Amino acid sequence: MQKPANDIARKRTLLSRVCFMFLAFLCCSLSRQPLCADDVSVRHSFLGVGHANKAVIIGEDGQVEWKFNMPVSDGWVLPNGNVLLALYGTKGFPNGGVVEVERETQKIVFQYQGQQKETSTVQPLPGGKFLVAELGPQPRAVVIDRQGKVLKSTPLQCQKKNFHMQTRMLRMLPNGNYIAPHLFDFAVKEYNPNTGEVVKSFATDERGRKKRDWPFTAIRLKNGNTLIDCTNGNRVIEVDAKGNIVWSVTNEDLGERLFNDACGAQRLPNGNTVISSYRSKGNQVKLFEITRKKKVVWRFSGMKSGFHNFQILTTNGKPQKENTWK
Repeated sequence: MQKPANDIARKRTLLSRVCFMFLAFLCCSLSRQPLCADDVSVRHSFLGVGHANKAVIIGEDGQVEWKFNMPVSDGWVLPNGNVLLALYGTKGFPNGGVVEVERETQKIVFQYQGQQKETSTVQPLPGGKFLVAELGPQPRAVVIDRQGKVLKSTPLQCQKKNFHMQTRMLRMLPNGNYIAPHLFDFAVKEYNPNTGEVVKSFATDERGRKKRDWPFTAIRLKNGNTLIDCTNGNRVIEVDAKGNIVWSVTNEDLGERLFNDACGAQRLPNGNTVISSYRSKGNQVKLFEITRKKKVVWRFSGMKSGFHNFQILTTNGKPQKENTWK
């Protein structure tokens, strides 16, 4: 027996409405999914450096704008537009070294050959000088001029069994002292560069050394606190002048696994913190920005590998003016 036409029409109408509502819900969900925790209005360009990625400048659109094909551990875009890089050991630089590269031509306009086993970091100083960390049997911080002459040498007090894990992200502080994260010593030390004396030290092993809270980056903030990236411990801590932890963040705080060997960090002028996850691969997040309340507002998942260190260059088209906090 054939069903009435109006009954069939009603069922078709009902089915169409159900399908429409399902498709609308699905589209809405998919559109929100990737951005559920992030502020879509935040866009950064940055310099990223590492073993696999070498040195790259990524635009706010996420595309590679510039690349220098040598393995790099630290780097800066200078005010003149050139790029200053600390090199891992490579052909022509067996013990690592420092180069300044013209962006347009990729011409090396300055170079310094590392004099020990590794050259881990470089920082531009006023007057055309550079602060360099050399790792090896006698780990040291050196200040060099543009002729490559060593103007000052300060011994670093850290373990000497594993050269590679002696120190990273050595920086000169506004007071002229040096701050050095010593990974296998589980300590961030502040040095008097003239005497080599350790004037302050912050331990990072209060959770026990099995957590591998190796300090990689240490940033002295304007309020006197120190921000510390704890690499394999997958956390960032902020300590006061006495070494007390006043703020920290881990994957548990974020509710997702964004920390994956936290190496580089940068504190932005707005108080947010950008963190790199060096061991991230494929589509995993390589860089992410969090607020003081630990909300993720930006993330970068491009490139095939993570970054040892980075420098945020612009945000929404405007240059970052305070790029020394890295």
